[in-house]
Amino acid sequence: PSRISLEIKKQLSLEAFQCTAAYDAAVSTELERRFIGGETPNRLHFATEKGTSLRYGENPHQPASFYPASSASGPNGLAAAIQHGGKALSFNNYLDLDGALRIARGLLKDMEGKKNHGCVIIKHTNPCGVAIDSSQKNAWKNALASDSESAFGCVVAFTSLVEKETAEEIGGHFLECIIAPGFSEEALEILSSKKNRRMLTLSQFLPREDELRIRQLDGGWVAQIQGPPSVDWDSVKCVTKMQGTPESISLARFGSTVLSEVKSNSVVLVAQTNTGFATVGVGPGQTSRVEAVRIAARRAGDRAVGSMMVSDAFFPFRDGIDTANEIGVTTVVQPGGSIRDQECIDAADEHGISMFFTGQRLFLH
Repeated sequence: PSRISLEIKKQLSLEAFQCTAAYDAAVSTELERRFIGGETPNRLHFATEKGTSLRYGENPHQPASFYPASSASGPNGLAAAIQHGGKALSFNNYLDLDGALRIARGLLKDMEGKKNHGCVIIKHTNPCGVAIDSSQKNAWKNALASDSESAFGCVVAFTSLVEKETAEEIGGHFLECIIAPGFSEEALEILSSKKNRRMLTLSQFLPREDELRIRQLDGGWVAQIQGPPSVDWDSVKCVTKMQGTPESISLARFGSTVLSEVKSNSVVLVAQTNTGFATVGVGPGQTSRVEAVRIAARRAGDRAVGSMMVSDAFFPFRDGIDTANEIGVTTVVQPGGSIRDQECIDAADEHGISMFFTGQRLFLH
């Protein structure tokens, strides 16, 4: 009609094509799943809802937006989170929240008995402290103790409703965001006393499952199935003279869940607490595995004594085991598979260290 302006016609035609494109992508993806059903799709077709502009990207000179996934079942994940107060989320907040959720939802698979509270502290997408405990307050305290220096300006995830006692323990600690299944009224009031804090409720806080994850490259995309570690813990082998205890497996499982979301090369030092498990040192993102051990050792200090070291890949030389012994590590967990595995086993035997081979590498790039 002539009374409709050209600008409105352009807007309506764009919205119509965007709507049909999203529908076509959904139908194509579903038919591909039903008719072919491979481990990864033969083509990628995905659609989003309208993007929300962010203040900037990773740095102030970079424009950025957040695009919720288009889904017939409604928003999910971070798109479904309800924010309580504070300024709008930034690009880096979204990345750190995503990292926190991956570990926190993975921990839900590791919880057993009274260890039913998890806390994850993230800085620049890497965990600097993680704990599970019978007390949420203690889970926070133990996660923070892992690296309180790096936790300045962090993002935190809890696996259960945040309690008043936990909020009081957090006190004035400087943090960017907290995401959890919910907050008690008292906890939310206490945490909101710092005006720039963002608290987010994600009611569908479910255990993590395998899913297709997509990354854009120069000239295309790569996709892989990614989820929590799928180690068969009943088949894990202790390869040293010093045999590990049954309790070691539960601690190794916790450490592997944390480690799976630490940039490679990486190791984590984990230990039993009075009422749970906690990281005591994290060595992330190094080009040298033994240097990752040294970094984790510096973070742990005296807490490394009696700890377990979990590595995301095999040790190419025995120096990593020797360094672990120097700081007091008593158990090593690694995939195995190096041509020098026997050298590492011999080193562990010399030091009286028990060593488990899981058979599963946990690289993250």
